[in-house]
Amino acid sequence: MSSSKSVVKINAIDVPAERSEEMASRFAARAGQVEKMDGFEEFRLLRPTDGRTTWLVYTRWRDEDSFQAWVASQSFHQAHAKPQGPDGPVATHSALWEFDLIQETSLVS
Repeated sequence: MSSSKSVVKINAIDVPAERSEEMASRFAARAGQVEKMDGFEEFRLLRPTDGRTTWLVYTRWRDEDSFQAWVASQSFHQAHAKPQGPDGPVATHSALWEFDLIQETSLVS
């Protein structure tokens, strides 16, 4: 168990069930620029398995300034400005959830 001052940002994205595979494909094809940002610590994409339609995009950052630098970066704007495709955006709604990482335990390194 360790204590940390990291910040966690979770983008909760509502995706209709019939567009789930498209969502997975879009993330599989992502450029991966976030991993190159100073202060980036972790990325996870979570697909719901319990009948919900809200996907979670989890990122962890060294501090709030690191996250804000990502949001202000050209890479962020390029990653979020891709064409929507013939059927429009995959998501119907999204919300950013913000947390401080207070405690962490992991068996995975």
